[in-house]
Amino acid sequence: QVQLVESGGGLVQAGGSLNLSCAASGRTASTYGMGWFRQAPGKVREFVGVIRWSGGRINIADSVKGRFTISRDNAKNTVYLQMNSLKPEDTAVYYCAASQNYARFSRNYALDSTYQYWGSGTQVTVSS
Repeated sequence: QVQLVESGGGLVQAGGSLNLSCAASGRTASTYGMGWFRQAPGKVREFVGVIRWSGGRINIADSVKGRFTISRDNAKNTVYLQMNSLKPEDTAVYYCAASQNYARFSRNYALDSTYQYWGSGTQVTVSS
């Protein structure tokens, strides 16, 4: 089992920045990737980005590329989502998730079904 706890959300003005954290605990050694997703009211959950647990390679969704980036601190078992130049349409609950299924992760890291463990989310609200 893996436990994930997000933090760092809040209210920010458009153009501002936030840095979300996702602290992982438990059996993290079998994790292939850590993903970030978001869900706005009335919308489906959307892939934001992913970082490989080993090696650190990242992929960022086109919708936020150039504004968001992901990093990790393996010593702290923590993954970060740095969000810059925030827009009102970035308002959502942001979730981190862990995938320990190599086959699914290799096929498509952007699907939420690829991830077995999820945090409870942190609210990000961007005012115009």
